[in-house]
Amino acid sequence: MAGKILVVDDEVHIRMLLEQTLEELEDDYGVELLTAENGEEGLDCIREERPELVFLDIMMPYMNGYEVCQAVREDSELSAVKIILLTAKGQEADRKHGLELGAERYMTKPFDPDEILEVAKSILNIED
Repeated sequence: MAGKILVVDDEVHIRMLLEQTLEELEDDYGVELLTAENGEEGLDCIREERPELVFLDIMMPYMNGYEVCQAVREDSELSAVKIILLTAKGQEADRKHGLELGAERYMTKPFDPDEILEVAKSILNIED
C-alpha cells in the first residue's frame, strides 16, 4: 500500500535529513514524500494532498505546529491524517499539549532516523 508522507519544518537541513531517512519508503514501497517549509504551507498541503502521515515541527513561522495540528483535528475530512510532532521542545508540558491536540506521537530532536523509519512503516502498515 503506497501512501503519502508530508514533512513540515522550517529548517531546510531537517527537511533534507527526514527526506533522506524516508527515501527508502519512496524507493521500495512507492510512498510519495512531500515537504512544506512553514505551518501555513503545511496545512494547505495537508488539505490538498491528504497525506496519511505528517512529521510536523512545532516552532515555525506563520502557523506553529500546534495550530496546524489543531486545525487538522477540527476538520472531519482530515480525521485519517496521522500527525507526529517532531520538535526541539522537549518539556513534558509541550509533549502533553501536543498529544492533547491529537498528535499520534511526540518525538524530540535530535531524532533517531531508524525510529523515524519504524514509526512511518508502522503507521503506513508497511512490513519488511
